[in-house]
Amino acid sequence: MKKLLELYCTFFRIGGLTFGGGMAMLPMLKREIVEKYGWATEEELLDIYAIGQCTPGVIAVNTSTYIGYQQGKLVGSIFATLGMISPSLIIISLIASILKEFMALPIVLHALAGIRITVCALMLNTVFSLMKSGIKDKLGVLLFLFGFLLATFTPIPTILLVVCAAVIGIFVKLRKERV
Repeated sequence: MKKLLELYCTFFRIGGLTFGGGMAMLPMLKREIVEKYGWATEEELLDIYAIGQCTPGVIAVNTSTYIGYQQGKLVGSIFATLGMISPSLIIISLIASILKEFMALPIVLHALAGIRITVCALMLNTVFSLMKSGIKDKLGVLLFLFGFLLATFTPIPTILLVVCAAVIGIFVKLRKERV
């Protein structure tokens, strides 16, 4: 039961303090999942996050469900998922009830602008941190640069880029094993 409460509370914190979508939660995932609890390594977290991005649904929910399953099977995945979505349900319900009255206030607009800037900084920090464990060779550098350029300057869906990178990784690994 302790592990289930840890899963719920951990993902409740992540879900309650993550503004800006799936990428914004990476710093908290790394701190909580990798550094604090040791439920995954950085490499495993990147893999879990990539799987969460490739599967239908919200990345945060997919990631929490996967980690929850690893830690406590079906019940663990339920507790982790509920922990991740509970804050959003609570916050959205509260905001929806009062948003129209306060949205035009300059202080609210400035607060949201500040949150967006901080989320960008957190995401950039996480990208640099995860690059160290994710890019290990020349192929990794090439995939990173090519994927970044395609994602940034073309309308190609990111899921297609992730799948293509996976296929290339499998092909290269199989080819190296044959030699």
